[in-house]
Amino acid sequence: MVTTATDATAVIAVNRFGLGKRASEPLPADPRRWLLDQIGRYDPRPAAFAQLQTTPEIAAQYASDRQKLQALDGDEKIALRKELNKAARLLYRSEIDARSLNALATPAPFLEALVHFWSNHFAVSADNPAMLSLAGAFEREAIRPHVTGRFTDLLLAVEQHPAMLIYLDQVRSAGPDSPLATRAKRRNAGKLPGINENLAREIMELHTVGVGSGYTQKDVTEFALALTGWSAGRMGGKADTSQAGVFQYRPGLHQPGSRLIRHRVYGASGEDQAGAVLKDLASDPATANHIATKLCRHFIADTPPQSAVKRVSKAFLASGGDLPAVYQALVDAPEAWAVQAAKIKTPWEWLVSAMRGLDYPDLGKANAANLLSQLGQPVWLPRSPAGYDDIAASWLAPDALVRRVEVSQRLAAKADRSLKPEELARNLLADTLTGSTAMEINRAESVQTGIALLLVSPDFQRR
Repeated sequence: MVTTATDATAVIAVNRFGLGKRASEPLPADPRRWLLDQIGRYDPRPAAFAQLQTTPEIAAQYASDRQKLQALDGDEKIALRKELNKAARLLYRSEIDARSLNALATPAPFLEALVHFWSNHFAVSADNPAMLSLAGAFEREAIRPHVTGRFTDLLLAVEQHPAMLIYLDQVRSAGPDSPLATRAKRRNAGKLPGINENLAREIMELHTVGVGSGYTQKDVTEFALALTGWSAGRMGGKADTSQAGVFQYRPGLHQPGSRLIRHRVYGASGEDQAGAVLKDLASDPATANHIATKLCRHFIADTPPQSAVKRVSKAFLASGGDLPAVYQALVDAPEAWAVQAAKIKTPWEWLVSAMRGLDYPDLGKANAANLLSQLGQPVWLPRSPAGYDDIAASWLAPDALVRRVEVSQRLAAKADRSLKPEELARNLLADTLTGSTAMEINRAESVQTGIALLLVSPDFQRR
C-alpha cells in the first residue's frame, strides 16, 4: 500500500484520537473533519446498552435483596450473601461487555474515547457490591449524556449521581447545626452526626480547580457544609425501595447559614447553595487550565505542551465550558498531530484497538472483564478517586508487558488465518510502521506469531 502524508495524518486521527483502526474500514480522507463530525453522530444511548438497567432499578433490587438478607441468620445468610455478591459481579461484567461491544462497533470512536477520558476524570471505584452494581450505570447516566454539552452540566450530573454520592460517603453527611444534629444533641445521643469532606475535597482537588489553585482547608470544610443535604435514596436493608438510588436533597441534614468559599459568600439557599459553588468552580480559570492539561496529557503527551494547554484552556473559558468547542481546540492544536507517537496505550486502549484491528464484530467468547483484570486495568476499579494514571510509567512495568504478550497470543490464535500480518500492519499503521517492526513481522514463523508480534510492537502500543 502506497502511503502519503494524508495517510499518516489519518492514522494519527484514528489511533491517537480514536480507538484504533478497523482493518475493514478505510482511513478518513479529511482527518480533522472526520473527528469533529463525530460530535453530531455521537449516540449517548447506543444499542449495546439497550438492555441494561437504570440506577433506580439496580438500587431497588439491591435494597430488596438486603432486606431479605437481614431476615436470615447463620448458614442461610452466608449462602444468600454469596449469591448476591455473585449477582453483583455478573451485573458488573455485563456492563463491561456492553461498554466493550460499543467500543468495537461505534461510528464515533473519538467521542467514545472522550467518554472514557471523562469517566476516568470523574472516577468511582467498584470496591464493594454496591459500587460494583452502580459503576457502569454511573458512566451511562452521568457521563455519556453530557460529553457533548457544557462542563457545568456534566459536573452537576456527576456530583448528584447516587454512585458518586455513595462512593464518597456523602449520603449521611450532616452539618453540626442541622436539624438532625440538633435533635441528636437534645436526646444526648452518644454519637452525633457530622460532615464528611470527601466529596468537597475531590471536587476541588480532582474534578475542577485542581491542586495548587489556591483553595484552603477552610474552603474544603465550608464547601462540605454547603453540600450537606445532598444525598441519595438508601440501598440498605431498611431502605424504601421506591426511593433507592435517586438523588435526594434532605433539608434535615443541611447546615444552615451562608458559606465563605474562595473569597466568595454563598447565601443560605439550601440545595442551591452547593449548586452555586459548583457553577463558579466550573467556570473558574483554574478549572479551565486543569481540564485542558488533562485533555492534552491524554491525547498529546505525558508532559503536555503548554502552547496546546493554553489553546484548549482559552477555548474552555471563551465558550463558557462548551465541550465541543474545547474538543475543536484540541483537534486544532498543531502539537496533537506530531508524527512521533508520544503516548503509551493503557490496557483498555490497547485491548480495544487490538480487537478493532482484527475486525472483531463482537466479543465472541472473550471475557472483557477478565482480560482487563489480567492486563492490570480492571474497568471502573482504580481504587482511588483520582482514577487510573495517564502516563507511560504506570503501564510499562516488565510484568505488564508480559501480560500483553500473553493476551496478544490469545487474540492472534483466534484471528482469521487468511490474514497476512505484514499487510495488516501496513493497513493499521501506514507510515507510522517502522522498518524494524515490519522486519520482525516478516520473519515470523506463522500467521499467528506475526499478528502477535504486531500487537505487542512499540508501533502498535503507542498512539
